Amino acid sequence: MNYYEKFVQLHYSEEPLLIGNVWDVISAKAFEQKGFKAIATSSAALARTMGYEDGEQIPFELLSKMVERIISNIAIPLSVDMEGGYSKNIEEINQNIEKLYFLGVVGINIEDSVKAQKPYIQPADDFKKILSSIRENLEKKNMNMYINARTDAYVVKLPSPLEETLKRIKVYETAGASGIFVPFLSNKDEIKEVVQSTKLPVNVFATPSLPSFGELAKLGIKRISMATVVHRATIFSIEKIIQTILDEQSFRSLYETYNLPR
Repeated sequence: MNYYEKFVQLHYSEEPLLIGNVWDVISAKAFEQKGFKAIATSSAALARTMGYEDGEQIPFELLSKMVERIISNIAIPLSVDMEGGYSKNIEEINQNIEKLYFLGVVGINIEDSVKAQKPYIQPADDFKKILSSIRENLEKKNMNMYINARTDAYVVKLPSPLEETLKRIKVYETAGASGIFVPFLSNKDEIKEVVQSTKLPVNVFATPSLPSFGELAKLGIKRISMATVVHRATIFSIEKIIQTILDEQSFRSLYETYNLPR
């Protein structure tokens, strides 16, 4: 079984796939060493690590180089958050996906919202054309890639996000999506309704109000993402460590707290 096949299978297991969201080689290896079965890049965390903001600000070539370094240092499947595809042109989006495929990437996230001064969600039919083109191009070239279609009605705070999400899921299913990703979906009743509306695996991500992993499993969720929460917590920890050094005017407690080799 190759990495792509393993990745797909993980979305149909009894327990949800808890996926580690990474931003560099060190974070990727840390998740792998802790037994994670698959990892995915966090677009925001990776971009900020390289000095850019989220929203496709990082050049795609630089993102690709980071992906290449991560893949060359791990032995588990890697998916990549492509945001909107790093282009407004469908042909260029497909070319970007092909580049990732040849690096060894087994899946992508691609979203239907557009990051602007005021983020907005594009018409479902427009995004359907993108998904359909991606699927057709992959099949034409015999390339296997898990397409996690992200729908952002909750992200952009539409008046009736559940209703809009349910409508879009049906559209994206027919366009060739492999799975459905609904960020900020956390209400148990709404999660249940979303899961029951599709045969595709449903993905949610870390929020303070997200039910426990066990509860999510009972609700039928198949994939749980960490988004930027681990990266943000890591940065907070670094700031605390720096402050400790400044406060104590010594490195001694760091050696003791973290059992660092002397």
